[in-house]
Amino acid sequence: DPDSGDNGRLQYSLVGGQTNEFDINEKTGQIFTVSVAGKAGTFYLEVQAADQGTRRLTAQTTVNVTVDSSSSSNIVMLVLNQKISAVERKRVEVQRVLEEKLGWNVYVLNIYSKESDRNSRSSTDETQVDIIAFDEAHQEVPAEDVKRSLREQRGAIELGLQEVFSASVSAAVAEAPAAPAAPESTAAIVLGVLLACTFIAFLAYVLLDLTRKRYPRKYGKQDLVKKVDIMEGIDNPWADDKNGSLKSLEKPEHMNN
Repeated sequence: DPDSGDNGRLQYSLVGGQTNEFDINEKTGQIFTVSVAGKAGTFYLEVQAADQGTRRLTAQTTVNVTVDSSSSSNIVMLVLNQKISAVERKRVEVQRVLEEKLGWNVYVLNIYSKESDRNSRSSTDETQVDIIAFDEAHQEVPAEDVKRSLREQRGAIELGLQEVFSASVSAAVAEAPAAPAAPESTAAIVLGVLLACTFIAFLAYVLLDLTRKRYPRKYGKQDLVKKVDIMEGIDNPWADDKNGSLKSLEKPEHMNN
């Protein structure tokens, strides 16, 4: 808007389309995602620009946003030693510095802090910035290439960001933590191990039973030997005497006296 003063100051807003999935920076007009995780396809948004004059003039246009489900694999995390509030205010400038130094089209997807509490957010001097880069053919630049370029241009990037924040800035590439195993996967693994152990025990029992049936004499003789050994260890009144006859259970005559 070529006007000056309030008549030239524009405010952007989403007035139609899938506004639950996207939001817009009312000052810059930059559109960003809110909740498109796991979604893919083309989304249609109605965007309005309005000046702030006494007689507000507006203009609208349709923006088509294509979400590629493969983009998550090429997202790179950059850590800045700045408060999240400062980085959020300088979002556009940070993106511009990265584009100048890397030579690609860079999009800032998310700005966040490890601390969720508002007071902690304002006092923590570390902010994580998720970015993704596209080449001249509008193809995603692989994450490893972006990381390598960030490391090579780290000095120039930090000098550029120093001018943006008017303070010393360090920029480091962070590796995303490995995703923990889902509870369902863990349960499935444990159940699989238990079933395997149960199957092995059952198979061993079946093989042993078949062996017993196949060689009944062998196992019967062993059982008989065990029984004889047990009987020999018991004070049995019916045991054979030296003459081969059975001892009588009757009391000896001298015991009757």
